[in-house]
Amino acid sequence: MHYLYDNFITMTAKKILFITQEITPYVPESTISTFGRYLPQSVQETGREIRTFMPKWGNINERRNQLHEVIRLSGMNLIIDDTDHPLIIKVASIQSARMQVYFIDNDDYFQQRQMVADENGVEYPDNDERTIFYARGVLETVKKLRWCPDIIHCHGWISALVPIYIKTAYCDEPSFRDSKVVFSTFEDTIKTNFRDDYLSQLLIKNMKPELTEGINLPINNLELCKLAIKYSDGLIENSPNVDPAIIQAAQEAGVPVLNYPGNENYVDAFNSFYDLVWSNGKEAEEETDED
Repeated sequence: MHYLYDNFITMTAKKILFITQEITPYVPESTISTFGRYLPQSVQETGREIRTFMPKWGNINERRNQLHEVIRLSGMNLIIDDTDHPLIIKVASIQSARMQVYFIDNDDYFQQRQMVADENGVEYPDNDERTIFYARGVLETVKKLRWCPDIIHCHGWISALVPIYIKTAYCDEPSFRDSKVVFSTFEDTIKTNFRDDYLSQLLIKNMKPELTEGINLPINNLELCKLAIKYSDGLIENSPNVDPAIIQAAQEAGVPVLNYPGNENYVDAFNSFYDLVWSNGKEAEEETDED
């Protein structure tokens, strides 16, 4: 059922950060790439401020899409599995939408490589490491931008680690101290299990192994979504054929759920859900302060 909006005082979230998997026209049209393209534009047109990120997949034509590197944001190395991986930030604009898109790039994880799988349909064995690099790359870049989002909306498997990082490793960062996280789940997902050491591999800074309690091996799409839900403030069902177990996991965790709103008039539903999540978070903070 849809989460109800009738019995709360609206508190508007003004800044929305979109961390997405795909955006058309940079990659072929799909459910997720279409949402990635039109949702941020529509939200921006309602008067909210946005920032949008996606991976710089190897099938993106940089010249045709006029991508260029942002030197002041690039240059950091992220250590994953004891190996340094340079973080490269590129940017392009969708002129008709008046929307800028930031791209997370790295020679090992994205250059000359497709999205989830190679040209033969074989999923990349380091997709697990790619989730770590992408999530950390986006958050480190937003820090450099000195931008403080109210809502962080994550789309797809590649963004699934953002919620746990926001609520643990990055919780004291000024850019994210007040941020609430919404996770969108789709039917197009990873099919191959991640490596068994993934839960220990994703731990950064002072994160403890107990933070991933309740997540079971093997790490498949369901378990990855359960990890995202555990640290999210809201879940959106972004297609009609999402695994029901994902929705059930959110309901059992007491996380607000927006069921699939359809392909028309979904922007109003999303905007209302953002404000619901933001309101719930502010009310919880006020109750904590009173205690």
